Amino acid sequence: MQASVDSVGAKLLGWYDRHARALPWRAPPGSPPADSYRVWLSEVMLQQTTVAHAAPFFLRFTERWPTVEALAAADEAEVMSAWAGLGYYTRARNLIACARVVAERGGFPEDQAELRNLPGIGDYTAAAIAAIAFGRATVPVDANVERVVARLFAIGEPLPGAKPAIRAAAQTISPSSRHGDFAQALMDLGAGVCTVRQPNCLVCPVRNDCAAFASGDPEAFPLKAAKKFKPLRRGRAFWIERDGRVWLVRRPAKGMLGGMRALPDDGWSARGDGASRLGGARLGMVRHGFTHFDLELEVVAGNRPTDPEGEWWPLDRLGEAGLPTLYAKAARLALDDAAADAQADDGDDQHDQAEVAAAVG
Repeated sequence: MQASVDSVGAKLLGWYDRHARALPWRAPPGSPPADSYRVWLSEVMLQQTTVAHAAPFFLRFTERWPTVEALAAADEAEVMSAWAGLGYYTRARNLIACARVVAERGGFPEDQAELRNLPGIGDYTAAAIAAIAFGRATVPVDANVERVVARLFAIGEPLPGAKPAIRAAAQTISPSSRHGDFAQALMDLGAGVCTVRQPNCLVCPVRNDCAAFASGDPEAFPLKAAKKFKPLRRGRAFWIERDGRVWLVRRPAKGMLGGMRALPDDGWSARGDGASRLGGARLGMVRHGFTHFDLELEVVAGNRPTDPEGEWWPLDRLGEAGLPTLYAKAARLALDDAAADAQADDGDDQHDQAEVAAAVG
């Protein structure tokens, strides 16, 4: 860092006062902190999810369950269904468990260590709630903050090994007050200015304090280790349609996409390919990326349910089933295939009618 660390906090707060993003879970700069329930809910949703994608989910959740007590009393299946599309469904199960613990104890604890003991709350989320909701002197380090701090200090150790050094460096530039605003200022700077590629250093309020800027190559930081190989798994899902309804099953509570409605499948998992030999007309294939593996899922038209438990779900209400993204992709593929067939049939009918008319004429 090229200048006194004492100046960085003041510059960032001044910049944040002028340029803070207006987000549905955020209190304006300098105002009292947002409600801890809204801070917690947003931080859980934002794990592995962009702001633009999470915002409409947050609005629907808070309209339906405006308090942690309301969420704690909700039916788990309804919450899982409302979460569909956000991915990483273990978060949704932890969300319900955490809400129930917090409601029972009468509110969120303010201490970072106590927050860390709640279901689904790790180091980052605990620090974010403590700083943003309760004004505690801690700096939550997400990917955006990690990038800003690594560049400010030109931390040369590759990630993830550099994380402890980045967290320690972030704490040294924390101001003596407005800890929540400072944390969100770092997040906003990383999201809109100090971006992964082509950072806009000319408008950065701390460029003169930035060692990476001084080096002439800010994009070189943070250093990243080589990506790990992700295996490719293959599976098969069955589209079983009857009288305007499709057969859906509930996935086991534990495991991938636990507790969610889904199309029946052949038992694919993170550890291996599916094992079914059942045939049927192939409708196509969808590909989906999970954290530790990619999946190619073949979608096949089935004749009858093979699962002992399930439900016939109306096709015109399929959007209400809360299918996780993988199976929503598979459903769209099947419905698009059916629509294409129907269009082709209509074209054949029109062609046949034209031929008849020509012959009669």
